[in-house]
Amino acid sequence: MIFIWPAMLLLLLVIPAFALMYARIQQRRRRLVTSYGSLGLVAGSSPGARRHVPPILFLTGLAILIFALARPQAVVSLPRLEGTVILAFDVSGSMAADDMQPTRMEAAKVAAQDFVERQPNTVLVGVVAFSDSGIAIQQPTNEQADVLGAIRRLAPQRGTSLGNGLIAALNTIATGGQEVTNYYSNMTPMPSPTLTPVPRGTYTSDVIILLTDGENNEEPDPLLIAQTAADLGVRIYTVGIGSAAGANLEIEGFVVHTMLDEAMLQQISLMTGGTYFNAESQEDLINIYDNLIPQLVIKPEEMEITPIFAGMSILILLIGGMTSLLWFGRVP
Repeated sequence: MIFIWPAMLLLLLVIPAFALMYARIQQRRRRLVTSYGSLGLVAGSSPGARRHVPPILFLTGLAILIFALARPQAVVSLPRLEGTVILAFDVSGSMAADDMQPTRMEAAKVAAQDFVERQPNTVLVGVVAFSDSGIAIQQPTNEQADVLGAIRRLAPQRGTSLGNGLIAALNTIATGGQEVTNYYSNMTPMPSPTLTPVPRGTYTSDVIILLTDGENNEEPDPLLIAQTAADLGVRIYTVGIGSAAGANLEIEGFVVHTMLDEAMLQQISLMTGGTYFNAESQEDLINIYDNLIPQLVIKPEEMEITPIFAGMSILILLIGGMTSLLWFGRVP
């Protein structure tokens, strides 16, 4: 436990001072009772140890109230229903084609930004970018400004490896984004690590949205990774960026014809229980989270627990006052 205002704990020194004062008052009272009792001026039964209960309750309540004034914080495990969506962006060179206006990349950004802005705060959204390898650029979060900022920084790079993109997305889900660097640059990303085996169906509340033109020209085989995702319970919704007719793209002095590979994307989504969308129907994307199966998770969070201590102190002080009134007709 830590305290935001630890200096307030110095007030605890008044507790032993009050206890000592109370003890001296009791000693003086006993001397007076003994003195007047010998003269026959004191009659009736003594309340005994019961008279110490209200003061003890008051001192206890005061001590807890001082703890509350110091504003304690603690790591508390809180249950919450949530799902996770990973936006896996194809940032290969073919995403610079203009068969979708102004380019495939910009169309993908528009579709993704619209999707993010419509999500409830129980859905965590992360961002992965991939070309010939994959890298996580934003950990799963419900802070929409962070996710939108990561999307805006995306830019086309080089080759396409759908498999590495899916591996990066699955690893982001598995690690909860703990190793995410939260930035994006033009540097060549390091190869994605291999997936760590976990029980089948572990991540049924998690979804990958793959935004790509589907043209895969590098290992590993995306269908093998899609099968791994299916085994883990992760559904992959594929979003086709581009047109079936395609477009010519000049890359390093060569003219390359690039076109949307809908068959590949449809197969990936079918294998994992997801759905294929065409980016021209952007309004369909906002309904993806309706198919999430929220999972009850226990997450440790650091939070201020001042109200708990304040409530306890008030309750104990009230009990002390009630007992004093009921037993002695006064508040100590």
